[in-house]
Amino acid sequence: MILDRPYFFCGIGGSGMLPLALILRAHGAAVSGSDRALDQGRTAPKFEFLRARGIALFPQDGSGVADPRAIVVASAAIENDVPDMAAARRIGAAILTRAELLADLFNAAPQSIGVAGTSGKSTTTGMIGWILHEAGRDPTVMNGAVMKNFVTPDAPFASALVGDSGLFVAEVDESDGSIARYSPHVAVVNNVSLDHKSMDELRALFADALPKSRAITYSVADSRADLFASNLMPAPDGIVFDLGADGAKLHVRLRVPGRHNVANALAALGAARAVGVPLERAAKALESFSGVKRRFEVVGTARGITVIDDFAHNPDKIAATLATLHDFPGRLLILFQPHGYGPLRKMKREFIEAFARDLSGADALVMPEPVYFGGTTQRSVTSEDVAAGIRARGRDAQAFADRAQCGDRLLALAKPGDRIVVMGARDDTLSSFAAELLARLGT
Repeated sequence: MILDRPYFFCGIGGSGMLPLALILRAHGAAVSGSDRALDQGRTAPKFEFLRARGIALFPQDGSGVADPRAIVVASAAIENDVPDMAAARRIGAAILTRAELLADLFNAAPQSIGVAGTSGKSTTTGMIGWILHEAGRDPTVMNGAVMKNFVTPDAPFASALVGDSGLFVAEVDESDGSIARYSPHVAVVNNVSLDHKSMDELRALFADALPKSRAITYSVADSRADLFASNLMPAPDGIVFDLGADGAKLHVRLRVPGRHNVANALAALGAARAVGVPLERAAKALESFSGVKRRFEVVGTARGITVIDDFAHNPDKIAATLATLHDFPGRLLILFQPHGYGPLRKMKREFIEAFARDLSGADALVMPEPVYFGGTTQRSVTSEDVAAGIRARGRDAQAFADRAQCGDRLLALAKPGDRIVVMGARDDTLSSFAAELLARLGT
């Protein structure tokens, strides 16, 4: 870790950038940055939090990139013609991608756990971090989501935890192919499903598997796995299951709902086992794991209508969320905001299939246009294209020009017993939108 040179993060508010900036700052590095959301006046509390940590913030106009000694870190969302990047090239500053910086920190750690897969990474990373914290292992954790267990009044955006043990846990991303940069001591793979890349590309990325003798397997379907979950009993506020391992059986209660979270828990238990945490102690820690932000997060209930904020943005995540919701009665009124025109174009057919298959006849879906905060993009597929495909399959789906119209439609439909679900990624304002819906219900 280079601490004697300043770091400038272009896109510092991003889910993968903010925790890296916090980790470097906690180790004494001088850190500054810029963000498009800051310039647009969005998510002000996040930037106030960064300033309180001694991180200077600048407009994304190149003015913050003035020191040629600086290491300029760019998120995947940053185009080459952004003024900060042009300024970095002009003064000869070193430029790293977010993935390159994370890989450098991760690979330098004495012991590392990398969490990969196209769904469940943030929750599994949070689970592993909490187990290791409760076991007294003092880990550093780099997550792509806020870990509720580590939130305090002084740290409301706790997507990073800084420890002194040399044990580094990180969510590692396959979306840009950078997963090949990481050399973990313990590698966790949740699943491989369609998201940012084609299935052929994903299979190639994840193909470098361990020999069977070094693998710890887990399953909710195959009792031959090293860690096997059975007798799953869903509850509105969690799920209970029996854990079988090495001939022993434990009864585990999670505070996060859904069968997919049982799989996440098994992955976390496998990682903890790989670094020597006793299984019973790890399972006990999971019982107090409170989840990560925007993963099936109940915002509140008003007039008998519950509002839920959820990160589901690819077909697998959507299917998992809908399956969890349908474990219990109540109509679903869903807003799904696609996380970009590119993903919408790539997964149009799969989005249609997921919603048409997993919505009930009573449920309703509304879609605004995909999240867009600037830059160049191809808009050949729109939300109406997806909504039309779902309607053709006999489900209630409508697209609107903007999110405000979607909210009006949801509130017009809502009746006691319904659940309003706000789904989407790459847009922090979805959480405030969900909170606004709840407030409007209350009035």
